[in-house]
Amino acid sequence: MEDPLAAIRVTFFQECEEQLSELESGLIAMENGTAESETVNAVFRAVHSMKGGAGIFALDELVRFAHVFETALDKVRSGSLEATPPVVAIFLRAADILADLVRAARDGGAVDQARVADVVKAFDEIEGQKEIPGSHEEEMVADPSEAQDNVWEVTFTPYPALYAKANEAALLLRELNRLGETEIKLDTSLLPELLELDPEGAYLTWLITLKSDCEESDIRELFEFVEDDCRLEIGRSETEGFAPGTVITGDNGFKFEFFPPMEEEIEEETEVKVVEKKKEEAAPKPVEQALVHASAVQAMVTKAETANSVAPTIRVDLDRVDRMIDLVGELVINEAMLSQRVLEAGINRASGVAMALEELEHLTREIQDSVMAIRAQPVRSVFQRMPRLVREVAAMTGKQVRLVTEGEATEVDKTVIERIADPLTHMIRNAIDHGLESTESRIAAGKPAEGTVRLTAVHRSGRIVLEVADDGGGINRSRVRQKAVENGLILPDAQLSDEEIDNLIFLPGFSTAAKVSDISGRGVGMDVVRQSIQALGGRISISSRPGYGSTFTLSLPLTLAVLDGMVVSAHNHTLIIPLGAIMETLKPRAEDVFPLDGDLNMLALRGGYVPVVDVAHCLGYSVQHAEPEQSVALLVEGEGGARAVLLVDAIHGQRQVVIKSLEANYRAVPGIAAATVMGDGRVALIVDVDAVVQNAGAESNAHTAELNNLEISGGAA
Repeated sequence: MEDPLAAIRVTFFQECEEQLSELESGLIAMENGTAESETVNAVFRAVHSMKGGAGIFALDELVRFAHVFETALDKVRSGSLEATPPVVAIFLRAADILADLVRAARDGGAVDQARVADVVKAFDEIEGQKEIPGSHEEEMVADPSEAQDNVWEVTFTPYPALYAKANEAALLLRELNRLGETEIKLDTSLLPELLELDPEGAYLTWLITLKSDCEESDIRELFEFVEDDCRLEIGRSETEGFAPGTVITGDNGFKFEFFPPMEEEIEEETEVKVVEKKKEEAAPKPVEQALVHASAVQAMVTKAETANSVAPTIRVDLDRVDRMIDLVGELVINEAMLSQRVLEAGINRASGVAMALEELEHLTREIQDSVMAIRAQPVRSVFQRMPRLVREVAAMTGKQVRLVTEGEATEVDKTVIERIADPLTHMIRNAIDHGLESTESRIAAGKPAEGTVRLTAVHRSGRIVLEVADDGGGINRSRVRQKAVENGLILPDAQLSDEEIDNLIFLPGFSTAAKVSDISGRGVGMDVVRQSIQALGGRISISSRPGYGSTFTLSLPLTLAVLDGMVVSAHNHTLIIPLGAIMETLKPRAEDVFPLDGDLNMLALRGGYVPVVDVAHCLGYSVQHAEPEQSVALLVEGEGGARAVLLVDAIHGQRQVVIKSLEANYRAVPGIAAATVMGDGRVALIVDVDAVVQNAGAESNAHTAELNNLEISGGAA
């Protein structure tokens, strides 16, 4: 039989992931000393919400630990415990364990109980708590006869906002019943006639008599996450127990005792429990009472509308979104084909058909942008995994490390987000293990004892650029070269530039670790990182200064589905140049082109020299080189600011194209990033600008000095 709570359980764990992210963000703000009281409250609510949901699904281990955690947070919130760095460090460890407990409950498996016990012991030390609530093995009462039950009177009146936020009064009452024996009465005195009833209003009040040995704080804790959306009154009863004849409920559930809205009872309940009027005041007349009820309801509705001003959201399976994106991609291709057919038919651009087609093109573009925006997500989901990683690796290496993140709101396609998590994880581990020096070495070098790893994200030229930087000792190039020679990766007499030495760390099997550890040393890592980035159509580069640190830069496409490109032709072949890489187009002059050794040409441009790449010759379409002055030149820029001039035969316009993986459908081709289907049904290749610029730059480096020494008579363009 299908579990009726299965769907709710899935939603609960999805919300847990969101609450864990909010918890991590709030604790990091507390660690940095920038947290406000609202941040502390948000952290508390996140833990409390997870605890409440876990209780519904009987996840006892999660409930017990969350209770210990929220108890400490509540003391910080009330001001009885100061959020000092050591205390926040314990909170961060507790957040890690809470995440493990959530994932163990969702996916199965066990959590390291030693780690749980260590954190609980740490909580004991900072707040005096000696046991985990709910652990029956440790709960012992010296003399059961000495336990005295209190009788509490609880008045619970929900506002409309409580229901608007998908809360349910019955669940709250059920949780209250767990504290002891309850008698629950429903006051319907404010319930209007059917014609006057607002479907989104709230008119009911529950009067609960609770017999329990709990404290008032335990009762308020159950209503903590709805305290702003209800009226809650708690007080001790003057009687010793329940009156004879009342309905008492135990662990098997609770019962409602309904009272019809008779005139005498309405007057009594209104005066004593609901409106709290003085006894000496006369009961209002029916018309006046109706006005009071109407104004109270209107106030509640107004509060609900204010509370629900946040934009509503909806959860959709990712498969449905992917299917919609695929269909929109096919729509774009068919729209391009239709445009091609109209063009071939020679239809006047001013005709109704051409104008309707132009409207269709604009509409298709808007649909595509809207659909892609659905998949676009902030990189925050990846960034929020890294603080825990940093803490764990720092503890393993014995180093003091601080993680700084910037640009968490930068949006990118969800597919890209999912596939950059592993490369970033490995790079941050390497930055701590290899990049940062030991605490003693940093102090000796005049640096702060605490090292810094910076993770940033930014949009640049239609791509997302991620940087992992550290303020460590930089790449030890002599050691890198020595290890490469020892491993047989390069010849002993090889002449390599600093950049080429840095890139040796991307070779398979390369490692500078003195010994194999749980972190590194097996020679597997950075080569896999580069392969993963290249598989996404991206590039990775290194910038390092000995003694000051290193920066790894990843450049990735914003989406793996669509691309804005310039349609060009080279030797009768149609190609796509990514529009984000094109800086300008120009017509070269013969006097500005300077041939060097071999087939390399340089173009004088604004006082500098840029290598010229014949695209048709580079891709093997033509054996002969094109004449620069008879070609169209596109000035493009790759990663790191490197530039090149691409020579093509003609430019045919700008188009948004649907990206198709060439490697998955055929094989990897040097200089080609992907492919697309054009309007005439033919396949056009998308040029890998970064690879072309990189090759051109490597070839021109050997001749740059020679060119700078030439006596140039012609002026720059």
